[in-house]
Amino acid sequence: MFDKLRALFAPRHNSQDSLDLDAVNAQWLVVGLGNPGAKYAATRHNVGYMAQDLLIDAPLLPLPGLKAQGAPIPGTSAFALRSTTFMNNSGEGIAPVAEKLGIPPERIVVLHDELDLPAGKVRIKLGGNENGHNGLKSLTEQLGTHDYIRVRIGIGRPPKGMPVPEWVLSPVDDEGLDEQIATAADAARLVVAEGLQRAQNQIHARN
Repeated sequence: MFDKLRALFAPRHNSQDSLDLDAVNAQWLVVGLGNPGAKYAATRHNVGYMAQDLLIDAPLLPLPGLKAQGAPIPGTSAFALRSTTFMNNSGEGIAPVAEKLGIPPERIVVLHDELDLPAGKVRIKLGGNENGHNGLKSLTEQLGTHDYIRVRIGIGRPPKGMPVPEWVLSPVDDEGLDEQIATAADAARLVVAEGLQRAQNQIHARN
C-alpha cells in the first residue's frame, strides 16, 4: 500500500513550466503542508499535500522568485499553494504569496496533519495554538498571526516509546485514509464556497 500511496501523492509539477503570480486572481489560498520529495510523499506529515492534490486538476507550477508552487482550484475563487521548503519553514513560501495577492489570514485555509485527533477524524477551526506543529509555527511567525483557518487531519499519537518525529515521517496506511483525505478536501472546498461555520457544521457531522 505504501508504494501505491507514494506514486499517487508524489509532488506534481513540471520544472520546465512556471506560473506568473501577476496573472492570478484569487480571493482565497488553500495551503497544503508537507515535505517535498518522493521520500516523504506517503508519510503522515504529508496528508495536507494529499488532500490538496484532490482539489486541483492541473500540475502545481513553480512561482518564479518565490519559495512556492501553485495552481488554481477549478470552479472556485481559490488558489492552491504549497511551499517548496521543508515543513519547518513553510511560512517562507506562503506569506509572501499571500501578501502579493492581498489575501488576509482569515482567507487562508491550511490543510495539515494533527496529532491531537485520531486517524479518520477531520476538524476545521479558526486560529488557536500550533500544538508543537512546526509547519504551523512557521506560518504563524511569517504571517504575524494565528488567525488563519486550519483543516486538521487526524493522524493520532504515536505508540508508546516511538518519538513523534519518527511517527509523523512514517508511512500512513490507516484504514479509511482515502475517505479521510476526501473529507479534508471537501472541508477546504466548503470553507471557500460557504464559509467557516457552514463548513464546520457539515464536516463535523460526518465523523
